[in-house]
Amino acid sequence: MKISPAKENILKRVRNALSQSVPLPFPNAEGNTSVYNTAHEGLELKFAEEFTKLGGKFIFCSSRDEMVENLQTLVENKGWGNVQCQTPSINKMLAPYQLKYINNGEFLEMEAAISSVEFLVARTGSMVLSAAQPSGRALPVYTPYHIVIAHTHQLVFDIKDAIQKMKEKYPHQLPSMISFATGPSRTADIEKTLVVGVHGPKEVYVFLLDE
Repeated sequence: MKISPAKENILKRVRNALSQSVPLPFPNAEGNTSVYNTAHEGLELKFAEEFTKLGGKFIFCSSRDEMVENLQTLVENKGWGNVQCQTPSINKMLAPYQLKYINNGEFLEMEAAISSVEFLVARTGSMVLSAAQPSGRALPVYTPYHIVIAHTHQLVFDIKDAIQKMKEKYPHQLPSMISFATGPSRTADIEKTLVVGVHGPKEVYVFLLDE
């Protein structure tokens, strides 16, 4: 196929341009710095603000005794008799308190569930969950009421920080599922009417323990 002189001239100019490297005009604008302001009074406060904006229930606990007292009050107010917890570290922490309502029964009998999280994202008020956790994929989604027990050292500022922490925690292979749960489940697919608790828990509680 014969190329016209005009087209050959254009291709020649393109080849010449590609052979010469051109420095980036704005090298500092290529995602090296965060677009969000990280100045705030603390990750705990930032997470609490964003999480409660989305309908989450936030409880700060300065000790295990305070956490159990708040948990007991919640269970009594809700009238729950069957709260599941499949996280060994949490069961071990709560064992000395002999909480009769916590068990490992069938999902169909569950009224609420307690689980841990990988991390908490302060900027968005999100919880980072994964398939590597003892609660697995099903429990945080199936339960109508989800109670999370987290520690202050699990707080990160942004999503990119959580992803980096996950890579450091699982250096050889990331979990098969990583999800970011931001407040209770909600949808407005039908006639744009907001409905809470359709695809997951209708109420989410975060007990943040500072030890």
